[in-house]
Amino acid sequence: MLIKKPADLRESDVTDQSLYLRRREFLQVAGSTAVAMATVGGVPAFEGTSTVLHAQNPSARKLENFTKSAFNTDEKMNSYKDVTTYNNFYEFGLDKADPARYSSTLRPSPWSVVVDGQCGKPGTYTIEDIMKWFPLEERIYRMRCVEAWSMVIPWVGFPLADFVKRFQPTSRAKFVKFTTLVDTKQMPGQTEPALPWPYVEGLRMDEALHPLALMAVGLYGEVLPNQNGAPIRLVVPWKYGFKGIKSIVRVSFEESQPLNTWQRVRADEYGFYANVNPAVDHPRWSQASERRIGEFFKRKTLPFNGYADHVASLYTGMDPRKLY
Repeated sequence: MLIKKPADLRESDVTDQSLYLRRREFLQVAGSTAVAMATVGGVPAFEGTSTVLHAQNPSARKLENFTKSAFNTDEKMNSYKDVTTYNNFYEFGLDKADPARYSSTLRPSPWSVVVDGQCGKPGTYTIEDIMKWFPLEERIYRMRCVEAWSMVIPWVGFPLADFVKRFQPTSRAKFVKFTTLVDTKQMPGQTEPALPWPYVEGLRMDEALHPLALMAVGLYGEVLPNQNGAPIRLVVPWKYGFKGIKSIVRVSFEESQPLNTWQRVRADEYGFYANVNPAVDHPRWSQASERRIGEFFKRKTLPFNGYADHVASLYTGMDPRKLY
């Protein structure tokens, strides 16, 4: 599998332009979506708020007894197929379809997460224990990728704030750093120098404690598919998608701002904060509009991805042109 380095990539290499240019295919998708609206965007209805009536993936384990979140958007959700076959996960290749094709090698069980750094309860914790600690809820979030495409996804998970507080970060902990698994047998894309491995992301502590930030363990009422970051990943809906680090194996509480992967690779294009700001163009494309996967026409991109009322106060006094 040939993988290009980020410096060699054109926008057309990263984003599948043919998906956007074939109008007839989009009209077909729109037609099928209209038919699927009876099942809420192509997703089976929930029995109450906890039990999936039938599986999107027959082999997937269902997640039970989760509640609906007050933060849910009322926008139409993308289909299960959209969400699980159009992904950025460079550990399995650069093409959007590669994660679905190649991620069967990932073994999400057994799985442990190391918690370390400036906290009162460091240690190694299994994913089973972590999921027992926190009540699960479904959150239907708008998700925006830096390459000008977006989706609406029904995640299932628990607030990152609850996770953070459980490990009692000290007053010296100003940031939370997340690290992805490194295993070339499980993640064949890591045999190529597409990025410096492991993938690393970070949040400021007040961002991590914001109630919108989520540790996701499922979507559409089922455990996360491998290509979506199984078994546990970060979801920060007011930021660009590259903040949503997948397959997390380490969470570190740190005094200094961590150097996240894309800032390390292309600091001229990607910063630490990654807040959605339509007023600031990416050096290679505009951020002012986006195309929702499954739709033909573009829509206006909203500041903070439409979550400004919730999170803008976190950045009072800071230059918004640097928050990307």
